[in-house]
Amino acid sequence: MPSRPATSRRSSPRLPDVRILFEGYAEPGVASTVGYVHDGRARIVIDPGMVPSPKSILNPLRRLGVTPRQVTDVVFSHHHPDHTLHAALFPNARFHDHWAIYQADTWESRKAEGFLVSPHVRLLETPGHTPQDITTLVDTADGPVAFTHLWWGPDSPAEDPYAPDAALLHRNRGRVLGLARRIVPGHGPAFEPGPGTPR
Repeated sequence: MPSRPATSRRSSPRLPDVRILFEGYAEPGVASTVGYVHDGRARIVIDPGMVPSPKSILNPLRRLGVTPRQVTDVVFSHHHPDHTLHAALFPNARFHDHWAIYQADTWESRKAEGFLVSPHVRLLETPGHTPQDITTLVDTADGPVAFTHLWWGPDSPAEDPYAPDAALLHRNRGRVLGLARRIVPGHGPAFEPGPGTPR
């Protein structure tokens, strides 16, 4: 299926509704922070990875009045299983990563940088935790929100132990901090960056 054309941000005056379906953690065990964005006709789930059970994702969606078949898009911040494991819960969705869109039997190659998933949701190429990392930037009434694995959580260590290129990680952290008012990290609660936020 062809991708949606890049839509002007002025075409949708109503800004997105952003929710956290599940707040992740890195210990004990590991679970992904799973996000949800409703932007016009788009219903977007971000990082439907490891959680205690599928109900950890589906029940919060159901409380929002959303069924799995209504989800239009799923974004993977990167391809570690703890961020992708429950993707198949959403049979009608397009799936987005750093270099393509996948749906049914169609693989459409494209660059992630600047791609508009919906009028107020765009992707950024932000390698750091892995070379393939992307950030989902959402324009909201309270300012931009970034779903990203450049940080594990609000108390992330200054250095990501898995990052293959520390300089690249720090450069992209600086980029996202210059754009976002609020950060939704890979394995923890959302936070507003401040002077103590690792850069």
